[in-house]
Amino acid sequence: MTFAGIGLHVFIAMFFAVHVVRSGQPMYWLIILFIFPLFGSVVYFFAVYLPNFRLDHRARRVMSAAAKALDPQREIREAQAAFSDMPTAQNQVRLAEAQLELGLSEAAAKNYEACLQGPFLSSLEIRFGAARAFVECQRYREAIAHLEAIQNIDQAFRLEAVSLLLARSYAGVGRNAEARARFEFAVARYGTFQARAEYVIWALSIRDRETA
Repeated sequence: MTFAGIGLHVFIAMFFAVHVVRSGQPMYWLIILFIFPLFGSVVYFFAVYLPNFRLDHRARRVMSAAAKALDPQREIREAQAAFSDMPTAQNQVRLAEAQLELGLSEAAAKNYEACLQGPFLSSLEIRFGAARAFVECQRYREAIAHLEAIQNIDQAFRLEAVSLLLARSYAGVGRNAEARARFEFAVARYGTFQARAEYVIWALSIRDRETA
C-alpha cells in the first residue's frame, strides 16, 4: 500500500522515529529505522515500544490507585460535575459507580435504576450495577428481580458474580435452600477464594458449622 508514492512501512517507520526522539531512545534506532524501515519497525515495536507501552499502562494504574487513596472523594466530585454539566445516561452510570464505590448504595441504586429506560433498558451492565447496589443496601427483593432478569437474558453474563449476588439475596429473604444451591454452584464451578469465603460466612450465619 502506498500514499503519495510512499510505502505504508515508511510511515510506520516515521511514527517509531518520532517515538525514538520523544522517549529519549538511543539514536542508533533512527539509523536502523531509516535504512531498514520495515524490519527496523518490527524489531523496534517488540524491543522498545511494546514493553514501554505496558510499563506506561501499569504506571497509570498505580498512579490512579494512589490518587484514589489520597483523595477518595475525587471521582464522585468529578462524576457529579460531569452529570450536572451534561445529564446523559453515561454520566449518570459513572456517578452511580462512584457512589457505590464510596458505600452510597441507596443513591447508587437510584441512579442505576433511572438509567434503565429507553435504549439502555436492556443493558446488562447497568442492571448488574443496580443489583449490586440493592444488595449492598439490603434491598434483596429488588436485587433478585434484576439478577433473575439478567439470567433470563444471558445465563453466561458475569456468571460467578451474579451467582454469588443471587445467593446473598436469596439468603437475605430467607430462601436458604436456593441460597445454598447458588453458593455450591459458584464454589464447584469456580472455586475462587471469594466464592468459598462467602459460602463459609453464610453457613456460619445460619449456624451450619458442618458446611463452614
